[in-house]
Amino acid sequence: MASSFNRVILVGNLTRDPQVRYIPSGTAVADIGLAVSRQWFDKQTNTRKEETTFVDVVLWARTAEVAGEYLSKGSPVLIEGHLKLDQWDDKETGQKRSKLRVVGEYMQMLGSKGGGGGAAAGGDGGTGAAHRGGGAPPRGQQPDYQPSESSQDDYSDAPAAGIPDDDVPF
Repeated sequence: MASSFNRVILVGNLTRDPQVRYIPSGTAVADIGLAVSRQWFDKQTNTRKEETTFVDVVLWARTAEVAGEYLSKGSPVLIEGHLKLDQWDDKETGQKRSKLRVVGEYMQMLGSKGGGGGAAAGGDGGTGAAHRGGGAPPRGQQPDYQPSESSQDDYSDAPAAGIPDDDVPF
């Protein structure tokens, strides 16, 4: 029998500015909304159709801080992560509630610096930089989640030695 596989790759535009907050341990958490569109041609009606899906994404640690600093509503972004089902009891109605969202482990800002390259109006379009480190909550914050080894790689945000800051594209 095959084992389970939980992986999500999305490319879309932010529906709102990232909302960054810090939990008591000092770790950053960002909640973002992503609009992901799918286009196809309907042969029966001979028309092009489009469907947009809105996805809630949570980013952790340095990835959350980068999103808060560089992304805004309309920014194009690629998110790679996994699905997580959150469940809780609604305090007002007493009913059980649930929400499926993506825990982002990798983020790639798309577009070009300064608003070109497909950025929506009002967004800076991202910078084309990627961020992989810190995509998952620290141990002890969500005991049911164990980040994969690839999400724990040691990536530095510092530019390479000898390269002036003005020449770094992000």
